[in-house]
Amino acid sequence: MQVGNARYLTAADLPETVPVFPISGVLLLPGGQLPLNIFEPRYLAMFDAAMAGNRLIGMIQPAMSEVHANILPERPHLAPVGCLGRITSFTETGDGRYIISLAGVCRFRLMDEVATSSKPFRSFHIAPFIADLTTGDDEAQVDRAGLLAAFKAYLEANKLEADWESVERASNLTLVNSLSMMSPFGPPEKQALLEAPDLKTRAETLIAITEIVLARTFGDGDTMLQ
Repeated sequence: MQVGNARYLTAADLPETVPVFPISGVLLLPGGQLPLNIFEPRYLAMFDAAMAGNRLIGMIQPAMSEVHANILPERPHLAPVGCLGRITSFTETGDGRYIISLAGVCRFRLMDEVATSSKPFRSFHIAPFIADLTTGDDEAQVDRAGLLAAFKAYLEANKLEADWESVERASNLTLVNSLSMMSPFGPPEKQALLEAPDLKTRAETLIAITEIVLARTFGDGDTMLQ
């Protein structure tokens, strides 16, 4: 996978440990682009360290049990799976903030925490999902028509519009991952999309979540997807 000026092809191209940025409800997927506004001192320090090194950080959500508690502790338990991102754009605002763009590289499974008492941020050993580094044949297995129908129904129900010309040009990989990332669903749904084992399953999960949301909010979601 080509991400910015770097190529990630094998496990040897990936770090064994990464600093992690835990944010509830935020999803990064391989190949996706995620803008971030960084202002908290410990995460400014984390991005400084990443920029001085391999430019990689791990995006991850707090564990669902902690999300449901509403008030997160200083060092929350974390979800089991996150996504590695490379900093591809970096801007200082002049008022102490960083405006960052992260490009998704691959998912990872969280392992044990690294003892970094001298640093204000947390780092973990990770087990990368190496299969994410290559584009497989599963794009052809995606129910593109069903996905677009669910997307259109959601837009119509919420009186929203989309650039359909760009949507039609997008590959199945770009379409599924972009819609998953931009979807306004909650942390559990975002985590389910992240942990889907393949692109086909992620598309099916996204369709199912959208239908459930439509049914709960507007009535019979099945009739809206006709």
